[in-house]
Amino acid sequence: MTLGLVAGLGVGGGIFYYRSLVNAHLARGLSPRIVMVHADVQKVMILANARDSQQLAAYLSELLRQLSGAGAQMAVVPAFAPQVCAPELEKETPIPLISLLDAIIDEITRRKLARVAVFGARVTMDTGLFGRLHGVTNAIPLRLEEVDRVSDIYGEIVRNERASASEFEELQTLARVLIERESLDAILLAGTDLSIVFHPENTHFPHLDGARTHIEAIMHRLTC
Repeated sequence: MTLGLVAGLGVGGGIFYYRSLVNAHLARGLSPRIVMVHADVQKVMILANARDSQQLAAYLSELLRQLSGAGAQMAVVPAFAPQVCAPELEKETPIPLISLLDAIIDEITRRKLARVAVFGARVTMDTGLFGRLHGVTNAIPLRLEEVDRVSDIYGEIVRNERASASEFEELQTLARVLIERESLDAILLAGTDLSIVFHPENTHFPHLDGARTHIEAIMHRLTC
């Protein structure tokens, strides 16, 4: 199967997906078949923050048509903020999508995570993963000042494609505080660029890595 990747929704995040998918193919003795198109991240973020789902879906569906024309048989949108238009995009996409949100919900259900808090961009935290956590798990909201701080740090990570030592430690500390204070089962890392910073070896709190979960789901669809 040829996979289409909507890149550019944060350059670092796109590179993370591409590198991870290539490595996952090679680990299975497979040659990856991937085509990419570059999105205008500023346009996407303006529409996502405005909750303009129809316009955002129309823009993304045009990019998906380009991928389809390049031979893609399935596609992924490897970023969280654009998922605000997931229901609309599902109706407009010219090729099947491997859903980031579905992959996360499936993993939450499999792991029986009853209480989680979300780290990511403001739109992702404010909407509780765009309403998809409702009825699946208890999404515990952060305090206003905590939302502000996580949002600010995440913005810096996206811009710099890395976290400073102080930013990394601040997120680690906040995660541990939240888990203790709110009796959480896990922190949901719902920002692709968080996966650049956090990985299994350095993440010392219970968590669900949304991007890595999505990549596993993509490989399952492509190889099964």
